Amino acid sequence: MLAKRIIPCLDIRDGQTVKGVNFVNIKNVGDPVELGAEYARQGADELVFLDITASHEKRKTFASLVERIAQNINIPFTVGGGISEMADADTLLAAGADKVSVNSAAVRRPDLISELAHNFGSQFVTVAIDARQETDGQWVVTVNGGRIPTEKRLFEWAREAQERGAGEILFTSMNHDGCKSGFACEALARLSQELSIPVIASGGAGTMEHFRDVFNKGKADAGLAASIFHFHEIAIPDLKNYLAQNNVPIRLI
Repeated sequence: MLAKRIIPCLDIRDGQTVKGVNFVNIKNVGDPVELGAEYARQGADELVFLDITASHEKRKTFASLVERIAQNINIPFTVGGGISEMADADTLLAAGADKVSVNSAAVRRPDLISELAHNFGSQFVTVAIDARQETDGQWVVTVNGGRIPTEKRLFEWAREAQERGAGEILFTSMNHDGCKSGFACEALARLSQELSIPVIASGGAGTMEHFRDVFNKGKADAGLAASIFHFHEIAIPDLKNYLAQNNVPIRLI
């Protein structure tokens, strides 16, 4: 069985790492270059950088900041935010990204996934999906950092993204984001069952037990979190040791 991955996430706004609850009430938490380097030292398996306002503000991701982070880490590095065409991905790859994450632009123009996969390979393409579960149980896909609901539904869109060449799916539950009450394990388990590509779980991490559950019950391939790492609530080495003790396959330092 492949080792499960622990992935800290740097949500970036105006060049600083930020964190909110349910995608709002956002506050600064530190310098992304320093945070990225520290997570690499702690044994994170990958790092994700998301420029959370790039799409909403109709601008490109900060390539210079991506380059500075890449120079200070030695782990796979995924970058997302404002990627709407091939040239954007090319710029970020040149800046040091190992993978790009597309979200809003892919929802609006699904051919973007196919184009990226064809030109760079599926392993380069992560499709991020921000979805909110409505009162009728449906998971509605949103764009622009969760600001705008769409007509797409989570499971159908994830399957289409895979068919178009996505190498993995990064699913964020907006209902759980920043609440530290656990991941959306039921939805994650269904995604993992219906897809043949890896699923990264995001939204809801608050305790080590939540990670155990997302791997065992949610069948996720990776667990992504931000605030619990940024605010030193859980140290990555401690989390990995806990998971290993609970029979979760994990890469130890």
